Amino acid sequence: MALAVDSPALTSRAAAEAYIGGVCFKLGPPELVGAELEWLTACPGDDLRRPSPQRLAGALGQHAPTSVAPESPAIPLPGGSAVTVEPGGQIELSSAPHASVRELCTAMSADSAELMSLLRSAAIAPVPGAADRERSADRILQHPRYAAMEQLFTKVGPFGKLMMCNTAAVQVSVDAGIDRAQARRRWQLLNAIGPALVAAFADSPRLCGAPGDEWASQRMRTWLELDRDRTRAPEGSPVPVADYAAWSLDVPLLCVVGSGSSWAAPEGASFADWIDGALDDELGREPTTKDLDYHLTTLFPPVRARGHLEVRYLDAQPGDGWRVPIAVVAALTSSEAVAEQALSIADGTVGQWRTAARRGLCDGELRGAAVQLLELAAAHAEDAGFAGEIGLAAARCRRRLSPSQERNR
Repeated sequence: MALAVDSPALTSRAAAEAYIGGVCFKLGPPELVGAELEWLTACPGDDLRRPSPQRLAGALGQHAPTSVAPESPAIPLPGGSAVTVEPGGQIELSSAPHASVRELCTAMSADSAELMSLLRSAAIAPVPGAADRERSADRILQHPRYAAMEQLFTKVGPFGKLMMCNTAAVQVSVDAGIDRAQARRRWQLLNAIGPALVAAFADSPRLCGAPGDEWASQRMRTWLELDRDRTRAPEGSPVPVADYAAWSLDVPLLCVVGSGSSWAAPEGASFADWIDGALDDELGREPTTKDLDYHLTTLFPPVRARGHLEVRYLDAQPGDGWRVPIAVVAALTSSEAVAEQALSIADGTVGQWRTAARRGLCDGELRGAAVQLLELAAAHAEDAGFAGEIGLAAARCRRRLSPSQERNR
């Protein structure tokens, strides 16, 4: 087992919880917004075969992540977005933080255009949709992290590997807040509006390999089914800083960074168990802050604390439709007054994640909340252009149409 370098050991739960509070909820004026965009990829004319890591590395050149090109400098694209590759060959752009939605979308539009040009140069194309309708879930990255994930999730069912290889999302990040009280309110808001926004932007009714009938968001279904301990933060959490820290330590370890090809963790053991010394024989060392940092990356609640608050529950959108959910989240978190209105609108649909993923806009209560939230967001959007786009999305939701159905009319 490789020792973590220059990383203090964690010898008590209290120390670990304090550390999590500091790194997961960085407090300050809420001024910045960021996003991540994800696309499934294929090699056209070759039975939609997934591109190999080598082919992706060649296409991306100096922008390639080290997961496909270990010696790459991994230089961000001109607009500041970093490129990563997911286990099934999905390409992801992670933006730099920006002071406005307009700046963010301008930078990400330029970077996504540059990315698509690079992919075309190697005959790689994006596959439309938030869920792969055609291909089985095949992992192209052989990193020990992903092997450990697949091993763990396969014990639960097919959804873990489907999530890893066959889904794509839009993620939105906003600052946690100026103090713990505001962080609590913003955490509560982003979780409360989640089911209605899942319904509003659900766009993955079919997923190859998913059993049963159609769901509005098969992508969200994979998260709900794969590992409840890891993908759902405590419900009704009134104090996110303390509760998130406690929850994080009690989630079973997914893997432990090692020096070999296997990073498997003792089955069912949590990070708290490691701190308490219960894993001394298996792991041979105390956990460090670097180990805890890594453990935090293996937690996938609908809203994840990463210094900022990361909204993870939105399907990838067709075309440049990704701009709309980013503008919506930014508008609904733009002021305390707007947040209070949004909380009131979402009150009747809090916690209805499964209904939102399964029925989407066909559920009347969720549809009503989605329309009202989008109308509220349009009224408080950053500028008239975004207000118009959000207004059109509200009208689409009223007609019970998914983003792709509206686009294909």
